[in-house]
Amino acid sequence: MEVSRYRCLCPTTRARRDLRRIEFFQGTLDSTSEITDARIFDTTLRDGEQSPRTSFNYEDKREIAAVLDEMGTHVIEAGFPVNSDAEFEAVRDIAESTSVTTCGLARVVEKDIEAALDSGVDMVHTFVSTSDVQLQDSMHATREEALESAVEAVERIAEAGVECMFSPMDATRTDEEFLLEVIEATSAAGADWINIPDTCGVATPRRFYDLIEIVDGHTDARIDVHTHDDFGLASANAISGFEAGASQAQVSVNGIGERAGNAAYEEVVMALEALYDVETGIDTTRITELSRVVEEKSDIPVPANKPVVGRNAFSHESGIHAAGVIQNADTFEPGVMTPEMVGAERELVLGKHTGAHSVRERLVDAGYAPTEAEVREVTRRVKDYGAEKQQVTMSELERFATEVGVDEESEEVRA
Repeated sequence: MEVSRYRCLCPTTRARRDLRRIEFFQGTLDSTSEITDARIFDTTLRDGEQSPRTSFNYEDKREIAAVLDEMGTHVIEAGFPVNSDAEFEAVRDIAESTSVTTCGLARVVEKDIEAALDSGVDMVHTFVSTSDVQLQDSMHATREEALESAVEAVERIAEAGVECMFSPMDATRTDEEFLLEVIEATSAAGADWINIPDTCGVATPRRFYDLIEIVDGHTDARIDVHTHDDFGLASANAISGFEAGASQAQVSVNGIGERAGNAAYEEVVMALEALYDVETGIDTTRITELSRVVEEKSDIPVPANKPVVGRNAFSHESGIHAAGVIQNADTFEPGVMTPEMVGAERELVLGKHTGAHSVRERLVDAGYAPTEAEVREVTRRVKDYGAEKQQVTMSELERFATEVGVDEESEEVRA
C-alpha cells in the first residue's frame, strides 16, 4: 500500500515541539525516577554477528562502528579478536579509529586474552560458563575449574591496565550460591564490570530485577546486563536491570543475535530517553539510519511492526487513528516519542481502513480542491480497491480523483 511523506498536517497555530520528547501524561507515566543514569554497550558487531547466516566483512564492521561512534554509543564490542586474522584486524582498526570505548571478547584462556589485549581495545570482556548444564555438557569442566580460570583471566586483564568485564555465562540458570561465589571472587581479582547474562532468554522482568539487586549487594564492580529475546522479554529485562541498579546494558541494533536475538538498541535507548527521561547522550535522530545500515549489512529484514524502526512504527491507516493524528499526533502515538526523535517520518497509508480525513489530506497535498461529496466518493473507491488487496498508490488516487471529477487548485490559490 502507498504511504505518504506525511510531515506536518497539523494546524499551523500549534506550538513547535521539543524534538527530544513531548510531555508526560497522567497515569502510568507520572514518575520517571526509577533510572537516573544509563550506559549503552553495543554488541552488534560481536553477538549480533552471531545471528545464524549473518557475517560482517571488514568494511561492514567499520561502517557500522563509525555510525555507532558518531552517535555517542558508550561502548562498542568490536568482535572476538582471537577468532581469525581478519577479525583481529577489524577490531584493531575500530579501536584505533573510534573515540568511544571499544571492547574485545575473550574466553578465560590465555590466547584469547592476549589477542584481545594486542588488538588495542580499551576493555576486555572475558567469560566462562557457570551453569551446571553448560559446565557439564558444553565446557566439560567442574565448578572449581571454572572459578579458577575466571579469577586468573580477570587478574591478567587487570594487570594489563585495561578495563575488565567479567561474565558468568548462563547466569540466570546458575545455582545462586555458586554464582555469587564467582562474582565475589572475580570482583576481588579486579573486575571493573560484572556482566549478568540471560544467555538463554529465560529471565522475566521481576525475577531479573531481584537477581540484579542481589548481585549488587555482592560486588563493588559496576553491573552490566546482557539479555536475550527467546520469550520476547529482552528489552524489558534490560530496563528491569537498570531499575534494579545496573549501570549498563548490552544491546544490538534491530535486536539481532543468537537465536531470537538480543535486547534491541533502538528499543532500550528510546525507552530510557522517552519513558524514563534519561539523557543517554546518544544522538537518537540517527537511530533509523543506523537500523537501515545494519539491516542491509546483516541481510536480516526489519519486521514492519518492529518497535521504533519498523516501517509501521509511525504509520496510520485506520480512519479513526489517522483523523486523530492529523489533528494532533499525540492522540494515537506515544507522545513522548515522535518520528523526528528517531530520524523517521510519520506516514499515512491508503487502503481498506482509510478514512475521509486521510483521503482529503492526500488530495490536498497533491494539489486538488475536493468537495466533501468528492472526498466521500474517492474514499469509497480507495476502500474498495484496498479491500481487494490492491496497492493504493498515488497514481491510483489521482486516477480516482479524475474519475470523480475533482478539480485541481488554481495556481493563484496554491500560491
